[in-house]
Amino acid sequence: MIASVSGKVVAIGERHLIIEVGGIGLQIEVPTRVRDQAEIGRPIRLLTHLSVRDDGLALYGFPDDESKAVFEVLIGLSGIGPRSAMAILSALSPDLLRQAVIDERPDVLAGVPGIGRKTAAKIIFELKDKFGKAEMPELERLSALDADVIDALTALGYSIAEAQAAVQSLGPDAPESVEERVRLALQYFG
Repeated sequence: MIASVSGKVVAIGERHLIIEVGGIGLQIEVPTRVRDQAEIGRPIRLLTHLSVRDDGLALYGFPDDESKAVFEVLIGLSGIGPRSAMAILSALSPDLLRQAVIDERPDVLAGVPGIGRKTAAKIIFELKDKFGKAEMPELERLSALDADVIDALTALGYSIAEAQAAVQSLGPDAPESVEERVRLALQYFG
């Protein structure tokens, strides 16, 4: 089992990084936010999950234990493979995914490319039990106010990941009104 990889980024693909480790280039599928932060020539360390299938091996990389744990829970669900799980983690942070499950909001998951409304509802139903178990790290709950701001930003055409990044940039001293938070979040994009 390959538990982690540390090396230099030598190429950045659409959904993967190629990391040189001891003279060998490993292709590792990563969430979009990891790919977007990577720079060619820079060192990187990723926790990994090795998927062994009939058609080959695939290595999936994550920036932290939390993302890897969520990935492994997702691929344990029936009908969710590694690519779908990676698409979910590319669109949603573990916090936002947990919030969607707790609030029973399949519409949040249905916004992920490749995840339809029925599949989203099924994921929400199956994750209700999984998030309470000990193998899942404790995730910070988003406030209802932040969820409303994310809804408003996605209604304006921003992706869930973009909306989440804008909300996280607000800080703890942000106003308590949704309108003011949306205004400040829009400044994040400007």
